[in-house]
Amino acid sequence: MKKTLLSIALLMVVGISSSFANDNDGINKSVKLSFSHDFSKATNISWQRKTKMIKATFNLNDQILFAYYEPTGILVAVSKNITTENLPISLQADLKNNYSAYWISDLFENASGEQTDYYITLENADKKVILQSSGSEGWVGFKTMSKDAK
Repeated sequence: MKKTLLSIALLMVVGISSSFANDNDGINKSVKLSFSHDFSKATNISWQRKTKMIKATFNLNDQILFAYYEPTGILVAVSKNITTENLPISLQADLKNNYSAYWISDLFENASGEQTDYYITLENADKKVILQSSGSEGWVGFKTMSKDAK
């Protein structure tokens, strides 16, 4: 009787632990299952654990995309690098009119739910400016850093 109870308990522990198991790369199966459902035609997938998120980098339709998941498998956002030509016209004009003394060092689009945000990093010799826009509403200062002479 004790051996039977011990065997049942052991099987339950193994069954429960395997349902929460991670693959060899440390990414749990619920995230990978959600990803394969969301992006069934993705190729060249690589995974990265972040502090609170899991990031998948992959190719889809000849683009490199980044998907961010909660550890429970919920898709939080999808990002991709873009060029200024992919920005809404109003944001392009704002950059030309107000930031012509800067060069662009980074630009990406972030889609989360029904919201699309744009983030751009602009630089000149003295400082780095990061701007954000929700849709085509115009740029808002996100972060400004001065470049220290070294």
